[in-house]
Amino acid sequence: MDITEVARRSGVAASTLRFYEQKGLIASIGRRGLRRVFAPGVLERLAMIALGRAAGFSLQEIALMFAPDGKVRIDRQMLAAKAEELESTIGKLSTMRDHLRHAAACTAPSHMECPNFRRYLQSAAARKLTETKRRPNRQR
Repeated sequence: MDITEVARRSGVAASTLRFYEQKGLIASIGRRGLRRVFAPGVLERLAMIALGRAAGFSLQEIALMFAPDGKVRIDRQMLAAKAEELESTIGKLSTMRDHLRHAAACTAPSHMECPNFRRYLQSAAARKLTETKRRPNRQR
């Protein structure tokens, strides 16, 4: 399959395919004129990359999921760690959703007069301060 066909069938832009090839995530098997040619198995590999990206893995982490022979080799501990990271993110997002719903439906004359909103505000400020202390050298 040439690069145009791979792009059409996978939904991945040709420029992204070239980028993935540059990063070693996929490999062309030759050229037909000026166009790269890929083996049919590239579609499954692209699906694996898409799944990894959707789960929040970096391209570098996804590259580790492929053995040098091209076969899939996924570290189960890496999957478990990502699942825990996602669980933490889900918890934070659920809390934020609940706070936003409360703020949207709050009957206080102003949000600053709502005791719950003020607690959320103080909690957010404290969390930001804690994060800043943990990463003192990062630009904010």
